[in-house]
Amino acid sequence: MDSQDKHQTTKNHHFTQAFKHALDGILDIIHNEPNMRYHMIFALGALLCGIILRISRMDWLWITLAIFTVILSEFANTIAESLSDLVTHGRFDPLVKRVKDVAAGAVVVAALFAVITGGLVFVPRVWTLLF
Repeated sequence: MDSQDKHQTTKNHHFTQAFKHALDGILDIIHNEPNMRYHMIFALGALLCGIILRISRMDWLWITLAIFTVILSEFANTIAESLSDLVTHGRFDPLVKRVKDVAAGAVVVAALFAVITGGLVFVPRVWTLLF
């Protein structure tokens, strides 16, 4: 990013500029949100299991959907937390608590969806290999 871009307040005028800002956001959440790193580790584990177990194209679609649902919900949770902190300047507000709790709950629901999906896809294959 140019020194002029560090405090950009105007609309992106080029795709490369917009893409760079998006990449900055992705890297920021990976570096600053420990839960995102856990989600990425589990996602890599699911991808490796899919490769090793040679899952079908339909199963890949389900696993991919589950992974992206969790990652996107973590993005939304981080956005909700950051905006809430910006608005309240770190002061307690019951409505902000509700926003943060609901956003965190969305991540939990997405993670549960991913666990159930992974179980439905991987458990029968592993069971067949073991027995």
